[in-house]
Amino acid sequence: MADLKSTFLNVYSVLKSELLHDPAFEFSDDARQWVDRMLDYNVPGGKLNRGLSVIDSYRLLKEGQTLNDDEIFLASVLGWCIEWLQAYFLVLDDIMDNSHTRRGQPCWFRVPKVGMIAANDGVLLRNHIPRIIRKHFRGKPYYVDLLDLFNEVEFQTASGQMIDLITTLEGEKDLSKYTLTLHRRIVQYKTAYYSFYLPVACALLMAGENLDNHVDVKNILVEMGTYFQVQDDYLDCFGDPQTIGKIGTDIEDFKCSWLVVKALELSNEQQKKVLNEHYGKPDPENVAKVKALYNELNLQGVFEEYEKGSYEKLVTSIEAHSSKAVQAVLKSFLAKIYKRQK
Repeated sequence: MADLKSTFLNVYSVLKSELLHDPAFEFSDDARQWVDRMLDYNVPGGKLNRGLSVIDSYRLLKEGQTLNDDEIFLASVLGWCIEWLQAYFLVLDDIMDNSHTRRGQPCWFRVPKVGMIAANDGVLLRNHIPRIIRKHFRGKPYYVDLLDLFNEVEFQTASGQMIDLITTLEGEKDLSKYTLTLHRRIVQYKTAYYSFYLPVACALLMAGENLDNHVDVKNILVEMGTYFQVQDDYLDCFGDPQTIGKIGTDIEDFKCSWLVVKALELSNEQQKKVLNEHYGKPDPENVAKVKALYNELNLQGVFEEYEKGSYEKLVTSIEAHSSKAVQAVLKSFLAKIYKRQK
């Protein structure tokens, strides 16, 4: 795996160099230095799970055949396109949320001399994706399908982000809007399509598959993405900050988290009052009151039940799939996230 990761990182260097010498734009030295620094700061710094998943998935679809260098390279290129998409979302997301840190360093727009230039950098990151795909896949029979896939998933993600943003409008804190249906819709569109479906869809296209024949695979992966986000919401409150690498702030941020939705569902009138009074307020006393109510409602137990049920349902759906190779891809995804602690 370490070797795969270093191969993957080498492909990033190739793509960056191509973009810095893109013939469609006449770069000045300043412009080239800016893009070089901006890419290094925003694209390769995460865990790279989404990008590496394209290679893993493609390998499993090839059922044990050894991938040649060209196949590994092309799967890596698509993996990086997903990482570029992620970087574009995060750069803009951080501006919208007025965040301070990302991946252990200041958000890009908070870096001295960057500021709101970051908004244009986000647009640039987005525009790099079709440049990369054109350079490496233009001759492939699935070229148009690839572009279509990225456009579709980007639209779904941006729409999910919109629902999330308009639900938590400042000065309009209204818990009565928060339902499981709303939570599911935000999660499905904002996270599940690009984090779970997109890497597998890229691998399926490379393997010569038609995505229209794999709607069931999309549904299973979106379901998995929903389960992943519920885990995330749970860990935000109950996870160990040492393990997850951050201190959760969903309560302070008035997030439409699975926990608050469940709490509203299970609360009596008195408990609902506690939530309405203390949820979404930044000081530790309010947060402690909300957490105490979560414990009173045994949300840890409720989550364990949900996790068990989701896992069983996912395994049943996966095992109903006719292709053993596709089953292997889906099971490998599920194994990575089941009962995770971070």
